Amino acid sequence: MNCHRLVRHAIRSKSTLANLKGSLRSKSHVAKSVKVTSSFVDDVKDIVGSSNVSTADAVREQHGHDESYHSVEPPDVVVFAESVDHVSKVARLCNDNGVPLIPFGSGTGLEGGINAVQGGLCLDVTKMNNVISVNAEDFDCCVESGVSRLALNNYIRDTGLWFPIDPGADASLCGMCSTSASGTNAVRYGTMRENTLNMEVVLADGRVIDTAGKGRRTKKTSAGYNLTNLFVGSEGTLGIITKTTLRLHGIPEATISATCHFPDVQSAVDTTVQVLQCGIPMARIEFLDEVSIDACNKYSHLELPVAPSLFLEFHGAESALKGQTEIVEDLVKMNNGSDFKWATDPEERNHLWKARHEILYACMALRPGSKPYSTDVCVPVSNLPEVIVRTKEMINEAGIVGPIVGHVGDGNFHVFYPVHPDDHETLRKIKDVSYKMALIALELNGTCTGEHGIGLGKRELLVKEIGEEGLQVMKQIKQALDPNGIMNPGKVFY
Repeated sequence: MNCHRLVRHAIRSKSTLANLKGSLRSKSHVAKSVKVTSSFVDDVKDIVGSSNVSTADAVREQHGHDESYHSVEPPDVVVFAESVDHVSKVARLCNDNGVPLIPFGSGTGLEGGINAVQGGLCLDVTKMNNVISVNAEDFDCCVESGVSRLALNNYIRDTGLWFPIDPGADASLCGMCSTSASGTNAVRYGTMRENTLNMEVVLADGRVIDTAGKGRRTKKTSAGYNLTNLFVGSEGTLGIITKTTLRLHGIPEATISATCHFPDVQSAVDTTVQVLQCGIPMARIEFLDEVSIDACNKYSHLELPVAPSLFLEFHGAESALKGQTEIVEDLVKMNNGSDFKWATDPEERNHLWKARHEILYACMALRPGSKPYSTDVCVPVSNLPEVIVRTKEMINEAGIVGPIVGHVGDGNFHVFYPVHPDDHETLRKIKDVSYKMALIALELNGTCTGEHGIGLGKRELLVKEIGEEGLQVMKQIKQALDPNGIMNPGKVFY
């Protein structure tokens, strides 16, 4: 240990008061965590280098919120890791000092999952952005935590393969594992849970594990507990995902997209259920209500009829698609839907889906200056018509703006409420409708969140979904892996 570090450790050992006096302070920054002292920050700099550590207000604020309505809660220090060794040593240091540790990927979450509610250290892994390997013959790849889904697909574009899980945002792939993300293609290709084969995870005490064993990338295994699926969806509360091995899929021979419109919500959702019951292997089947369509038209310069609508996409051999599209067209007409408007040209198709992916921002544009209060639920597909219709009725009765968008092919839908942070009455109504919507989903054998995660916003609903005993088991797992409670505290449960 060098002289400077000896002095720092001597100072740190004198008293708690000395720690407090050494805490980071500025005119606009007082550390939330009294354990984030100047000497602690110096120790972090020794691990990752001074250029990878920041206490600047702007950097802290950027890392203190996601895309949700939750207020900014910045960490006390932001650290940029460049290797798993950095992550391991920083985790060990935080654990030894009781400093909260919040992993940060791309910041595109919607439930306040990266807010530093207790201050502490935010560990940004975006510099770990290497594609480790692509095994085209085995349809898999391994990536570091900073690689995003678009970056991966760009990297493998010449292999004839792609990674289809598409939550809309260009999220980091390990962050998508952390929230068990899915999106518009889930009806055909599944969620992150089905497409994750292995992960490298750094635990709270700095240990590094491979959830399926080092280098393992088999499509199935019966060896021991399924640690991979334990960490998928854990929202950074059990460890930091530094690598993931993912399934890849063949790029389809032909892709056709279409839109169609309906006189009411019930007809559109009934069509979705009937299409799935006929066994049509849809790649995407997305529902947008008339409020969402109006927002899309204004924001993305479309000219779609303002009515409940379905956006559909078919993947496969050209010969097979003809029969599939004919069946779906017949079902649409049976439910009083419009004729299909086809998008076969790649540019036109990309514009259509770009509009769908920008729906969050389109909804916010309905009320300039607003933030999105976004919520989602998921139910068995047969119960989907009831929960959407009942939600729509509650939104109308409350007199609030609540565009409904759904990955209805797998029973999942969202409401994106635009709300001004200081409009407390509207926010109260939104929270009331959202809570009741989640209760309806649970009543109909569903879940309070299909893909956003629990984060800060749905902790109360988790116990209603899994019960007191189930929640207790989750807490016991948390205690076993993170006994000091440093990993993303305040998320998933209180």
